[in-house]
Amino acid sequence: MPRQITLADGRSVEVDCLSCALTSGLIAPTGGVIYESSNFHVHQDVAYPIRGLVILASKRHFYCMDELTGEEQFEYITLIHKIRNEQRNRLGIDKVYYFYNEDTTHHFHIWMVPRYEWMNKFGKSVESLRPVLLHARNNMNDEENTRSVIEGIEILKDGMRGFESNTR
Repeated sequence: MPRQITLADGRSVEVDCLSCALTSGLIAPTGGVIYESSNFHVHQDVAYPIRGLVILASKRHFYCMDELTGEEQFEYITLIHKIRNEQRNRLGIDKVYYFYNEDTTHHFHIWMVPRYEWMNKFGKSVESLRPVLLHARNNMNDEENTRSVIEGIEILKDGMRGFESNTR
């Protein structure tokens, strides 16, 4: 059943599944696509303006890790490894929290959320992720931070250029 969603940049869209709309190209993510293959789509949800935050989403609509095909399994771990390498080497991100759940309205995806010093006031466990994301969404959507986030997206795009994740 379609639902109305307002995106971070103010666009309002009606979709059955936001992940399907993003991964199919129906909706372009703010900042653009960081990387795309036949199986996966990499982007940032700028509604949570944290430099280097990455969402790795499947293009195929399913919810659970055990539904990955053999080809998708290989590509998935290879992509996580490559993205993490780019976060560390190009953006200087030392720590990342990985967040994946199967209780979602969107289909299979993982969030790779960088840990910055300002986040320490929210704790250092998975329980700190929600307050961190809400703080970023509610308090960090200024012009300067948005520029930094978009710059981070461009740096990651550059790092992913030419990468072929499904070659063995």
